[in-house]
Amino acid sequence: MAIDLDDFLSGLPPERRKAVEVRAAELIEEEATLRELREACTRSQEQIAERLHIKQPAVSKLERRTDMYISTLRKLIRAMGGDLDIIARFPDRPSVRITNFRSLRGEVLSEK
Repeated sequence: MAIDLDDFLSGLPPERRKAVEVRAAELIEEEATLRELREACTRSQEQIAERLHIKQPAVSKLERRTDMYISTLRKLIRAMGGDLDIIARFPDRPSVRITNFRSLRGEVLSEK
């Protein structure tokens, strides 16, 4: 029989329960949609559209996409005032920053 999450957590020692709550909050903070990220940067879709030289509905469409070119994502993040880094994380070694992405035109995308 399955155990309810709340029942499981209530059975943990207080210090362990607190550690689980802290880690859960960290994981929630690490994840954000592009719309949430844009709003956190206090940018409107209109402002982003102007910076990207596209129309506002195109920004709305970009924010809802689940798959896009890295170059498109990088441009969107830059329009918000940020930079995009691609990091590979492994359980048994340090994280590695991936730098060899190129656009379809051949320019290196990790450069500013």
